Amino acid sequence: MSEEKNLKSVIPNASQGATRVFSGAQPSADSLHLGNYVGAVRNWVNMQNEQGTDCLFFIPDMHAITVPQDPVIMTQRTRMTAAQYIAAGIDPEKTPLFAQSHVPEHAQLAWVLNCITGFGEASRMTQFKDKSAKQGADSASVGLFTYPILMAADILLYQADQVPVGEDQRQHLELTRNLAQRFNARFGDTFVVPEGRIMKETAKIYDLQNPASKMSKSAETDKGIIWLMDEPKKTAKKIKSAVTDAGSEISFDRENKAGVSNLLSIYSAITGESIDSIVARYEGKMYGHLKVDLAEIAAETFGPMRERVNELMADPAELDRLLAIGASKAREIASVTVENVYERVGFLPAAKL
Repeated sequence: MSEEKNLKSVIPNASQGATRVFSGAQPSADSLHLGNYVGAVRNWVNMQNEQGTDCLFFIPDMHAITVPQDPVIMTQRTRMTAAQYIAAGIDPEKTPLFAQSHVPEHAQLAWVLNCITGFGEASRMTQFKDKSAKQGADSASVGLFTYPILMAADILLYQADQVPVGEDQRQHLELTRNLAQRFNARFGDTFVVPEGRIMKETAKIYDLQNPASKMSKSAETDKGIIWLMDEPKKTAKKIKSAVTDAGSEISFDRENKAGVSNLLSIYSAITGESIDSIVARYEGKMYGHLKVDLAEIAAETFGPMRERVNELMADPAELDRLLAIGASKAREIASVTVENVYERVGFLPAAKL
C-alpha cells in the first residue's frame, strides 16, 4: 500500500482547523412545513454563521427516487426546496448548496461502501423494515434497502466532523461511523469518523388537528400542517381552526391541554420568547386571542420568505446557477475523497490522454 496520506493536508477545507457540518433534507413536498423550518433549516442558518464552522447543505434527490416519483414534479420540488433554503437564510455564496445528483461522487463512493456492508447489517435498519412493511416487500426497491449506505457516502464524502440528526436517523449515523471505521481499519486512515450533532432542545411541533402527532408531510390531511408557502389567509384559517381543549385557560400542559400547548410551542418557536412569558401575557384571555395573534406572527415571519421563494422560482436559470456553484465547490472536496478511496481499494488509475 502506498504511504499513508495526511487527511488534513489533502482534504480541502475552507478554514484550517474548522469543524465541517453536513446536512440536507429530501425534496419530497412542494413546501417545507413549520417543523422542517424550526427543527432543521433555521438551525442550519445559525450553523453557517458560527465562527470556526464550515457547512455544506444539499438536496438529496437521489434518495428521493428510492420511492416512485413523477419526474416533472421532482424537478420542480428540487428547485423549490433550494429556493426555500435560500429564502430562509442559507447563503449560497458563502455555504455550498447543491443537488446530490450534480455530484457523481456520491454514487461512486456509495458503491464502494455497499461492498463492505454486510447484508445482515443492512437488513437491521429499522426504517427499511418500517417502509417495506407498509409498501410490501415486493414493492420496496433495492435503492430503499441501500438508502442508509448512500447516506453514509453522502457524509463521508465530505469528511464531515458533525452531522445534525434527529432520533429517526441515529441508526443510520451509527452505520456511517461503523463503515468509516471499518474502511480505515482495512485500507488505512481515509475517512473522518463523524459525530452526531444533537441540536439544543427545541419544542416539538405537533399537528394542529392532531396534537398527539408530530407535524409531518405524511399526515392524512394537511389541515393541521403549517406550510411555509401557504397564503397567509390559509395559514390563519388553519391556526384559527386548530384543535384546543376543554376550558379556556391558556396554560402549558402537554398531557391535559395538548392543543393549546402546541400553539404555545409554535408561538415560542417562531418568536424565541419563552413559553412562561407567553402564558403570563395571555393570563385572563381566551384561546381565540392567542390564535389571532399567532396567525399574524406566522404571516409576518413567513410572508417575506414566501416572496423571496417566488422571486427565485421566477428565475430558474439563476437558481440553477447558484446550485451549480455549490456543486462545483462540493466536487472540490468529493473528488479528492473518491480519488483516495479508489487508490486504497486498488482501482487502476485512469490514464490521462
